Amino acid sequence: MNEFEKALQVIAEVKKAVLGKDECIVKCVAAILAGGHILLNDIPGVGKTTLAVALARAMSLESGRVQFTPDVMPTDLVGFSIYRKETNSFEYQPGSIMCNIFLADELNRTSPKTQSALLEVMEEGQVTVDGATRPVPDPFVVIATQNPFGSAGTQLMPESQLDRFMVCMTMGYPSMEDELAILKGEHRSRRVQPVITARELQQLKAAVETVYIKDEVYEYVAKLADRTRNHEEIALGLSPRGTLCLAAMARSLAFLRQRDYVIPADVLDIAPAVMGHRLMPKRRGAHEAAQEELVSGILREVKRPAVLGGKGRKA
Repeated sequence: MNEFEKALQVIAEVKKAVLGKDECIVKCVAAILAGGHILLNDIPGVGKTTLAVALARAMSLESGRVQFTPDVMPTDLVGFSIYRKETNSFEYQPGSIMCNIFLADELNRTSPKTQSALLEVMEEGQVTVDGATRPVPDPFVVIATQNPFGSAGTQLMPESQLDRFMVCMTMGYPSMEDELAILKGEHRSRRVQPVITARELQQLKAAVETVYIKDEVYEYVAKLADRTRNHEEIALGLSPRGTLCLAAMARSLAFLRQRDYVIPADVLDIAPAVMGHRLMPKRRGAHEAAQEELVSGILREVKRPAVLGGKGRKA
């Protein structure tokens, strides 16, 4: 079985638990293969947590979960040191972050201080407690869920936190057909079986990194980023980290589409999930819909290059 078939198996297993959200599942798997973190922004009860648990189970990864509330402390995540009288020394007690896939459920319900505890681990893959730095398990992915701003008990996450998520997606309500299937019990998280190991996931990630990107496609990504930074309605455009994420996600999506090269359509298809949450509109009170509108406009404005897909093949 080749790498692509293994990735398809993961997607097929997750579909057993999450019905009718194939596009969201594919993008989540693409983000994990690209080494990024995932933010699911939606109302409660649409399957965000179910999706995260199914992804961890299908890839045989150790998962940890915290239901964020205002009283969750940073030490609950990164751990703490406790004094042992018998050894006359301090012993590190790991926090819930010490796992492969960390589910941060309703992240925007907790305090900014607790949210900031995730900044180092999401960027550096390590935690620092009492001056000692410790790596988290590899691979490591944060899958966070948040309720839309304005829901009871929520607060805006800072831009520095949002920028560390490779993608942000909305699952939305199921269709009538899918909801009937859910009512009949045709979705079952326990039916999800492990189909790859953590080592095989690392091999898949290595395969994704070999996907070829032509210079014209790199230029297309750079032009999209530049347009966000020089847009009359945008106060904060795409960061260099965001530009790197856009290229990485396009590479990962191309891999899942059975290509070893990226075409402009890959960038176009993944751009809303990568760019939207990173843009700050100038209009006061603007929300997700305004961000989506801005991204759509930029994608229409910036001309896609007509290039060969790579190594002599047409896109």
